[in-house]
Amino acid sequence: MSNTHRLLLLSVPVLILLGACNTVSHHERAARDSQEKDHPGKVEVVDLRAKTSLEQILPELSNSRIVYVGETHDQYGHHLNQLAIIQGLHALNPDMAIGLEFFQQPFQPILDDFIRGDLDEKQMLLESEWYERWRYDYRLYRPILAFAKDNGIPLIALNLSREITDRVSEVGIEGLNAGETSRIPAEIDRSDTLYRERLRAIFSLHPHSGDRDFERFIDVQLLWDEGMADRTARYLDTHPDCQIVVLAGSGHLMYGSGIPQRVYRRKPVTYSTLLPGNNLKIEPGIADFVVYPRPVALPKSGLMGVMLKPDDEGMRIVGLVEDGAAAKAGLKKEDLLLRLDGTEVDSMPDVRIALLDKKPGDSVTLQVQRHQNSTGPLLFEKTVSLGD
Repeated sequence: MSNTHRLLLLSVPVLILLGACNTVSHHERAARDSQEKDHPGKVEVVDLRAKTSLEQILPELSNSRIVYVGETHDQYGHHLNQLAIIQGLHALNPDMAIGLEFFQQPFQPILDDFIRGDLDEKQMLLESEWYERWRYDYRLYRPILAFAKDNGIPLIALNLSREITDRVSEVGIEGLNAGETSRIPAEIDRSDTLYRERLRAIFSLHPHSGDRDFERFIDVQLLWDEGMADRTARYLDTHPDCQIVVLAGSGHLMYGSGIPQRVYRRKPVTYSTLLPGNNLKIEPGIADFVVYPRPVALPKSGLMGVMLKPDDEGMRIVGLVEDGAAAKAGLKKEDLLLRLDGTEVDSMPDVRIALLDKKPGDSVTLQVQRHQNSTGPLLFEKTVSLGD
């Protein structure tokens, strides 16, 4: 095992509860569940003393064609746990790929170029429209993508485009035209009634107008799961010896109802499911393994303390945080931000990428244009010490 892998396991210790044997086939699972239904008085027990370590289960995981690893999107510890699993499996078998919920399928060429080294990180973020389509702090996922790039591991964009899921949210699957229908999986399985009940419980927590809204909600959820399953299965078809690690929100993986069983319907291969255990109701069958990563917070980002709006020439300051970094440096509302550390900024993604590695206390140089009624626009530079 590499030193990097050992260090990561030390920094993110995991406790794993066995929920089910991870190498059983879909048919074996179904037969077991059927037998349990025939004995309604049977009491199921999960032995909480049976904790183990990631190092101990990695050889077993390596025998699964697909390893699904869940996440809560904004939990950095979950992503470090995903990275530890990827690193451990890669050490055992480098012929692997990583399937990603957080990239949409039309942007697959961007990921390919990034892994080949034809695009740098900034270009990848801009061309994949990360900040418009996913919006979570890129730093949460950065170590995973960096490891993939350093080791030439293919990244697979799993999700359907937001345009098609937004359209389904408006008109439902039945309301799509022929061109739109051609962009979604041909088969949408609605037979899992327990999955539907769980989605109804989630739906009931949010404001809605009734059954019609719920059916649209179901359509979108099914499209997400079927779309990611279809893309995973197609990748396995064209890479018959490759193992794939699928990273997705835990709701898409628990009980196998979302992505896993829909992949199996298309491609009956062995799979394992690991879910992070915090904020999860532990029940038999929810996953093969429940993992407890140590909570880890992202380092604080350096903040300018401004509200910005795109303008024809740059980014217009439309508000300032009182006593924020920009206000202390003398910037004013309506000032136009043109460059940040010498880089043109025409959009919020430009600004976020420019500040990606900045910490509180770091300094940035801003090129600013200020309109003056009497003398016309004034161009000047300001050095801003970022706040937190």
